[in-house]
Amino acid sequence: MAKGKTYDSQAVGRRKSSVARVYLASGKGNVTINKRDIKDYFPKGTNRYVVNQPLSLLKLADKYDININVKGGGTTGQAGACRLGIARAILKVDPTIRGELKKAGFLTRDSRKVERKKAGLAGARRKFQFSKR
Repeated sequence: MAKGKTYDSQAVGRRKSSVARVYLASGKGNVTINKRDIKDYFPKGTNRYVVNQPLSLLKLADKYDININVKGGGTTGQAGACRLGIARAILKVDPTIRGELKKAGFLTRDSRKVERKKAGLAGARRKFQFSKR
């Protein structure tokens, strides 16, 4: 049997239509997303900031190596999914920090999704322009 890497914790994060599977292992603070470095995967600084929020809040940025598989949606949704997954994975390692993560709002699943277009309308809620004649 092949030797695989052992992980301290695993968790799933979701946001819009994105799903992120997060694997947490003891290490030096490397964050890998879809086998690419975080700076390559998220060139936009705001997305990198969102992903690292739970780590910077708890000052654990250099304590764990994080491997993330994320798919679906766009970059903002994927960053939000990664944040939730990281927060849940850290919580499995140390349940005593639940209060800090909950207070910051990192354990709350953001359930907002795009509303579907309805028949007879121009969009989800927008009607076609009304003309009297």
